[in-house]
Amino acid sequence: NQMVSYGTSVVAAVSPGKGGEWVAGGKVPVFDSVRIAAEATGANTSVVFVPARSAPDAIYEAADANIRLIFCITDGIPTQDMMRLRQYLDQRGVRLVGPNCPGALTPGESKVGIIPGNITIPGNVGVISRSGTLTYEVLYALMLRGIGVSTCVGIGGDAICGTTFIDALTIFEEDPHTDRVVLIGEIGGSEEEKAAEYISRHMTKPVVAFIAGQTAPQGRRMGHAGAIIEGKIGTAAEKVRVLTSSGVRVAKHPEEIPELLQPEDRYQ
Repeated sequence: NQMVSYGTSVVAAVSPGKGGEWVAGGKVPVFDSVRIAAEATGANTSVVFVPARSAPDAIYEAADANIRLIFCITDGIPTQDMMRLRQYLDQRGVRLVGPNCPGALTPGESKVGIIPGNITIPGNVGVISRSGTLTYEVLYALMLRGIGVSTCVGIGGDAICGTTFIDALTIFEEDPHTDRVVLIGEIGGSEEEKAAEYISRHMTKPVVAFIAGQTAPQGRRMGHAGAIIEGKIGTAAEKVRVLTSSGVRVAKHPEEIPELLQPEDRYQ
């Protein structure tokens, strides 16, 4: 309902056994399978909200129906299931965003997932985030300073995700509507370090970053399944160091992000 209200072109819902019904106030038809829905409506994107036990099958079904862009909001999908799923999707050339992500939002145009549409305004800043709620805080902080967003995408905080920071950075680097990028990372894994290397070698657009979990105890997972520090790998301090050495402005707290973006305005 929220996606429809925002203006997103939601053309079908899928629920086996409920084909022929209508949802969203009678605006969206329900189909028994993704394949039937895609053939009947021409849908090119799927959003998966179903519980973790059913989510992998829902993603497989969408991929087999030739859907090339899939967003998975579901949390709690086992890592081994995601490993098999990621390999399958890569072989078929399917882009998965998530799982355990809030989706994507292009302010004033479309939203796919659960990012609130009233906390951001259209603009030229691309936002990429591993965190859901922290994304909302940053979008709102930007809006309060009059800074608009081209597109915001939550890539998810699990250990295995379909879209990486590098994938999203590549898209924003090529996007004519994006002039600057905000990267919201967190402890655990090495995605931010990989992103820093990519930024230093390939990004021509300025990048501002924030790393969540700077006070997390060593060896303890904080929030997301991928947010766990093992030894010296994945610490906030190391991520901040690598990003800074790659020319990224790193905020000490989310509210500082608008300030770090502002210097670029002077040269526009």
